[in-house]
Amino acid sequence: MAQDNLSNKLGIPSNLAWGYLGILIFMMGDGVEQGWLSPYLIEHGMTVEQSASLFTVYGITIAISSWFSGVLAESYGPRKSMVMGLLLYIIGTIGFISMGMAKLDYNAMLLFYAIRGFGYPLFAYSFMVWINYRTPNNMLGRAVGWFWFVFTGGLNVLGAYYSSWALERYGYENTLWSSILWVLIGAFFALVLNRDKFETKASKESKVKELVNGLTIVNKEPKVLIGGIVRVINTTAQFAFPVFLPLYMAEHGFDTKEWLQIWGTIFTSNIAFNLIFGFVGDRLGWQNTIMWFGGVGCAISTVLFYYSPIWFDGSYWAVMAAGIAWGALLAGYVPLSALVPSLVKEDKGAAMAILNLGAGLPVFVGPAIVGLLIGSIGSEGVIWVLAGLYIISAILTKFISIPKQVEELPVLEN
Repeated sequence: MAQDNLSNKLGIPSNLAWGYLGILIFMMGDGVEQGWLSPYLIEHGMTVEQSASLFTVYGITIAISSWFSGVLAESYGPRKSMVMGLLLYIIGTIGFISMGMAKLDYNAMLLFYAIRGFGYPLFAYSFMVWINYRTPNNMLGRAVGWFWFVFTGGLNVLGAYYSSWALERYGYENTLWSSILWVLIGAFFALVLNRDKFETKASKESKVKELVNGLTIVNKEPKVLIGGIVRVINTTAQFAFPVFLPLYMAEHGFDTKEWLQIWGTIFTSNIAFNLIFGFVGDRLGWQNTIMWFGGVGCAISTVLFYYSPIWFDGSYWAVMAAGIAWGALLAGYVPLSALVPSLVKEDKGAAMAILNLGAGLPVFVGPAIVGLLIGSIGSEGVIWVLAGLYIISAILTKFISIPKQVEELPVLEN
């Protein structure tokens, strides 16, 4: 009982604590190849264009799966949806390594990496629906903050650290094989040790209706669509920066190692502030936190990050500090995962589907903005476009207010 009280005080629903640990370990397994797969494939004969196409297809399936995760979790229960994600991840990984990577068969790589892309959104984002239904409103901001802490910490931090250790000992293919072990361990914690119950709509008709709700929810509650747009803007710069900032930083004396250190530290900062802004959102209000810390804060820190090599004469620590500030303020959008589902009394899964789609789309939107604009307005112009988008997100958030009739939402009982 004391452990339950401590967990709840920290903002982790005690009934879902094992699930959070499972997400951390699952996402660590999913993130093992992030830092090295593209260079590895290019070194082994693939062209840059082929590598880009591979990750584009992967991104498409992530976006589709991100949308489906919300409605499937609500229709069939998050546990079944998460099992589906686990199976697709394992099938995709086995095929990608054994039939694609080992034989350098590009078509097989495309097929199985696409299948693998369906995996983690179904597993992780379905758990987000679970959190939204089973957490009281007064701690929901912290609960989703912890979700993004374990999600990002597993994917971008532990996955990278484990990979850097494993590659030297096991090699590239075996390191990727080991990801299956980690996702299975994560699934054990999230699906077996986590015994929390989730009531689903039982009838076949209601399940079909819920799938349709994933499309029609924006008509019934337009604020959900606004929330989805804000979610796209949230991480657009995150996927745009790696396309052009390494080259820009190189012009100011930063080598690849220094850039990677800065980029890695940014997301170490981000995962810490995912928690902090969960607490801040519950106290200052979700809407205010997103507008001022997320929108306005990211706009200012984006510009500061870009100009810091110029303003501070190429100082490594000045650029690092600016990057840390941007990574921290990026977490100011964390309460969006609590705010948007709270716009509706029912159909939270449908609302989460739109939000999850918004989380998947920046994989394309960020690089697309760079590709379309950098030739005409240069890297400086792109930075101001990205900063402008953050300001637009702050303005849009002003219109996302919770209706009075759904301010106090019931929590499902076991």
